Amino acid sequence: MGFLPLGQQTEYVSEYDASLLYPIARVDKWREMDIESERLPFYGEDVWNAYEVSWLNLKGKPVVALAEFRLPCDSPNIIESKSFKLYLNSLNQMRYDSVEEVQALLEKDLSKAAKANVTVIIRNLESVSSLVVLTPDYCIDELDVEVNEYHPNADLLTIGKGIVEERLVSHLLKSNCPVTNQPDWGSVSIDYKGSKIEHESLLKYIVSFREHTDFHEQCVERIFIDIMRRCKPESLTVYARYVRRGGLDINPYRSSEPVALGNDRLTRQ
Repeated sequence: MGFLPLGQQTEYVSEYDASLLYPIARVDKWREMDIESERLPFYGEDVWNAYEVSWLNLKGKPVVALAEFRLPCDSPNIIESKSFKLYLNSLNQMRYDSVEEVQALLEKDLSKAAKANVTVIIRNLESVSSLVVLTPDYCIDELDVEVNEYHPNADLLTIGKGIVEERLVSHLLKSNCPVTNQPDWGSVSIDYKGSKIEHESLLKYIVSFREHTDFHEQCVERIFIDIMRRCKPESLTVYARYVRRGGLDINPYRSSEPVALGNDRLTRQ
């Protein structure tokens, strides 16, 4: 495990160095939320996008690309985002024969850090689709609610009458980085089937993360666990799309079912 770069003045290197990757164990947060690591209550992935990927071809000409990374949610480790950026920057002055060579190298190093198989897709700029907007059944952000709690409180969640199947979206998700305390902004989609979740209560619950300190992955898992325990839906998928920082965005999703979700960028991404 390398030196934790968070909150430190950092020298950016341009020589390949896989030791820059800093893994962080998931198990401590799972224990905090009473989640058994041997029997996780969800499926899912952490979908990363990198917008500042570059290296040199064999003639020394720069190549620029975008990359998508998918870490399984049951991997023992997440990877700290600044260390991820530093690692990607270490490729900047290295020469590689092909995109496939770079992709294989990234998969090897990231899988070793995560202690699980990480998939990597490298795309050229022309192949990337345009920005999209979520198509929810209902965006709850315009509800006129009074909010006075800014730390997660599952008791805010309430259910009403009837069984529904709906997708609710909010763009008001905000949490803070555990070390730098910098804000992390995101949109979150809640797909569920079961007793109707009162929309006002869900909005107040999402806003309650505003002063919460946790990594993106852990915020999504907390949202999933709180809704499952409090509202007891028959099925549930929570997908958060976070705004990029340092050329990276992180988009975790957790689901009660084994699903494979897409990677469409939102307006703020």
